[in-house]
Amino acid sequence: MTVTIGVSLKMYFGLARAAAWCADVARLAARHPGVTDGGVELFVAPTYLQVPAAVAAFAGTRVRVAVQDVAADDAGPFTGEVSAAEAAEAGVGLAEVGHAERRRLFHETDDVVARKTASALRHGLAPVVCVGEERRTTPQDAARETLGQLGRSTRGVPDGGLVVAYEPVWAIGAPAPAPTEHVRAVAGALGDALRADPARQGSRVLYGGSAGPGLLTALGTAVDGLFLGRFAHDVGALETVLDEARSLAGAHA
Repeated sequence: MTVTIGVSLKMYFGLARAAAWCADVARLAARHPGVTDGGVELFVAPTYLQVPAAVAAFAGTRVRVAVQDVAADDAGPFTGEVSAAEAAEAGVGLAEVGHAERRRLFHETDDVVARKTASALRHGLAPVVCVGEERRTTPQDAARETLGQLGRSTRGVPDGGLVVAYEPVWAIGAPAPAPTEHVRAVAGALGDALRADPARQGSRVLYGGSAGPGLLTALGTAVDGLFLGRFAHDVGALETVLDEARSLAGAHA
């Protein structure tokens, strides 16, 4: 079993702080046995301006760089946008799409997310497709809502594996993550649907939303990994999560 750990820096760091953080994480990745032996896959999503420095910092390690968004179109008069083609040319390997903040603040619909997912796949980027219910409800209702969102957000998308980040909106930025049994139920439903779809073989389900140390051990094989935010700003906390990921990967090798 390979356990995937992702980190999004959102817009918290400036260039200097991001460069220093990436350098620290690169040193950690170069010596961490879970990362070096491939049992733990680590990716980092800095801002666009931080991408070149991140790619340089992680050169020679197994860490992959992601972007936090991509344009739905490949090229053209789209001021301020960055295409998946350009991201791939810059050395990026993954593209986050459909985060709850982009859906809420920039009014991105499931159709827009589907177009961005398709663009990422066309250019060899693994899409990190974010889904999650807005309000806390029962695990069964959350699973139905989230499965519907995933279906709409990948409608018409070419074949290819996805990294699905289950992030219940009500847990993002909260003091604690969603309850373990809630995550187990929803992530399990997402995983079952992806495994049953021949077009999505090789897909993974991560949990995000106030994720931090201790959560992966509690969830076990209910998820394929975690998508971290502010807790990973502390490289020591990130190392703890990587240790948990290594233990989980080793136990289910």
